[in-house]
Amino acid sequence: MNLKELKEMVELMNENGLAELEIERDGMKIKLKKAADNTISVQPVSYTVPTIPAVASRPAIQSAAPAVTPVEDKGHLKEVKSPMVGTFYRAPSPEAAPFVEMGHTVEVGQVVCIVEAMKLLNEIKSEVRGKVVEICVDNAEPVEFGQIMFRVDPSK
Repeated sequence: MNLKELKEMVELMNENGLAELEIERDGMKIKLKKAADNTISVQPVSYTVPTIPAVASRPAIQSAAPAVTPVEDKGHLKEVKSPMVGTFYRAPSPEAAPFVEMGHTVEVGQVVCIVEAMKLLNEIKSEVRGKVVEICVDNAEPVEFGQIMFRVDPSK
């Protein structure tokens, strides 16, 4: 599935007044969902080979804290992985504070970052409660499907 095909699907949704569209083709299952503000989010449900190219169109968001800090024992840590290919952003805008910092405690369902894919900003929520012990991606860097973005210690 390529960018042109995804654009055609968005046009199909708009032309027919669809709020949600789920398609499976070439080993890829993708769900397009229109929000109340008429933005459409792309959610890969499952696929075998990532085929959507990364898009970098936003300016970098500056951060005072280093984005990557090595952690020695990672066996008990839970990982927050990217659900799609895109560009990783730590904050909602260049002027805003990051969603989470090292040492912050995150709750299940809390927004931890944004992944921009095809000019759509997708809020990524934590699926685990715990303390952020590692931020594995630098701000405004491309991420792949399944790439680890954060490591969280659920025991804290």
